Amino acid sequence: MVTSRSAVLRAPDAPYLLEDVELDAPGPDEALVRVVACGICHTDDFGRSGLLGEHFLPAVLGHEASGVVEEVGPGVTHVRPGDHVVLTFDACGTCTACVSANPTCCSEFELRNLTGARPDGSQAARDGTGAPLTSRWFGQSAFGQYAVATARNLVTVPDDVPLELLGPLGCGIQTGAGTVLNVLRPGPGCSIAVFGTGAVGLSAVMAAKLAGADEIVAVDIRPQRRELALELGATRVVDGGDPALAVAVRGDGPGLDCTFDTTGLAAVMTAAVEVLRRPGTAALAGAGLELLTVHPAFLAGKTVTYVYEGGGLPRVLIPQLVEWWRAGRFPFDRLVRTYPLAAINEAEADAQAGRTVKPVLLMPPVTPPGEG
Repeated sequence: MVTSRSAVLRAPDAPYLLEDVELDAPGPDEALVRVVACGICHTDDFGRSGLLGEHFLPAVLGHEASGVVEEVGPGVTHVRPGDHVVLTFDACGTCTACVSANPTCCSEFELRNLTGARPDGSQAARDGTGAPLTSRWFGQSAFGQYAVATARNLVTVPDDVPLELLGPLGCGIQTGAGTVLNVLRPGPGCSIAVFGTGAVGLSAVMAAKLAGADEIVAVDIRPQRRELALELGATRVVDGGDPALAVAVRGDGPGLDCTFDTTGLAAVMTAAVEVLRRPGTAALAGAGLELLTVHPAFLAGKTVTYVYEGGGLPRVLIPQLVEWWRAGRFPFDRLVRTYPLAAINEAEADAQAGRTVKPVLLMPPVTPPGEG
């Protein structure tokens, strides 16, 4: 058992509170990770939504962590204490999708990532009164000094890369880049439109540039985000508030080869389908509750899919993104602004207001045993 200074959310309209939380030792196929940093993702907002059940709160959220393995449980062989890791989503490892190297389609994806508990319903943490806390959000719950994660959450990274930067590779940046590289695959001569230029959308823009797409259209309502998109690889930008949005995105051509919506807004998702040429593919990844409504005939020659976590293998994609970053070809560090864990409420507000593209929380140092 270990004590972690963690951010606890106790009510949908409450601020995060820093509390001392007791974490279990890692069980079979689990590992204890000392968290160095953790990004704040839009999906964490669902912890405030009330849609995850009356027993979801209180919770420790956070699912974009980077850190160092401290201890491993029985059966863990691919990581060991001292390894530097990025924490990503959990998967069962045994279903048809998992054994086919497609863990984002795991049959237990929602159970393991969106309930905040182990598959058997148990938790890994308790508060100061001994009451259980939701502590397996995306298999990690990393808004704190320590997290208990499954071994499948962990992707090893080189020791000489700054862990303070890498956490968002585990979800938001992986989702944007992976959806482009693994699902849409725009190559030379292809065109793509990205709707929404937060961390996911801007990662998609950078990935489209890496893939060699000829036309990369970035759509957003914020002028400063459109400017950043141009700096990161977009060839054209469109104001997302344009009343004739589809016309503006399509331009003078027959339409785009592929589109990617990160907003989850009904009108924008419809536009992402409408601007496609035939054949064409639209990928959706926005974490929202609005519905996509289109007439069936409108889909002739078009493919629409929803993508979890970039649709690929994190153990392949994340190290590749790190190497592209080191080569100066994937500058995702330009999206990141760091905050101490104690400023988590400020960081959350800045993200919601659009003042920060990707907030990353830096964890307070851990006091070695026998000190402090």
